[in-house]
Amino acid sequence: MNSKIITSDSTTAEDKFELQRRQMVEYQLRDRGIKDERVLAAMSKVPRHEFVDSSWRDLAYSDQPLPIGHNQTISQPYIVAYMTEAAEISPKAKVLEIGTGCGYQGAILGEIAQKVYSIEITPQLAEKARLTLSKLGYYNIKIKTGDGYQGWAEHAPYNAIIVTAAPKHIPKTLIDQLANNCKLIIPVGTWSQQIVVLTKTEDQIIEKSTIPVRFVPMRRKSKSRK
Repeated sequence: MNSKIITSDSTTAEDKFELQRRQMVEYQLRDRGIKDERVLAAMSKVPRHEFVDSSWRDLAYSDQPLPIGHNQTISQPYIVAYMTEAAEISPKAKVLEIGTGCGYQGAILGEIAQKVYSIEITPQLAEKARLTLSKLGYYNIKIKTGDGYQGWAEHAPYNAIIVTAAPKHIPKTLIDQLANNCKLIIPVGTWSQQIVVLTKTEDQIIEKSTIPVRFVPMRRKSKSRK
């Protein structure tokens, strides 16, 4: 679904982006069932065009993934909003993101949560995201280059975990780093993928498969050979 973009010759580029962002929220998110006002406010505020290359900026607010280099993509706005809403993040939450990418999902989380820890396996993407987020003033987001399968034990447990790449199976390490009564949102599968909402309680793990998606595969860090 593409956003309904209305512009005039007298508007500046930033005015156009702001209008497109408002329309994205109304037509792509609210009209499709996203109800959490904090999520909608975050999506209204974060400038998605700042997270894509200049050659793709005209499509920044269309409801589609876009390439960000290194065989990776920025997720479509609806999926970002859907996963964020499903995580049920409180203002005091500490969130782990696996797959920083360009930093857009992290920025949305940074608008909602108190602290965000994000892991990116590709060093060039991690550095570029760090620079973009710093430029935009997101100082509550910490990024490191590493293997998302290992999580970030130093800051665990987390009040929510969002994964933006698809493993074949949910990594147990991430479940272990999730706090009780909190949610892990993760796309699972190879060719056929679904977003799984996992809820961890003191005595059980509840998994619920939701919508079909198409994410890049979740990669492991290569082990050096001796």
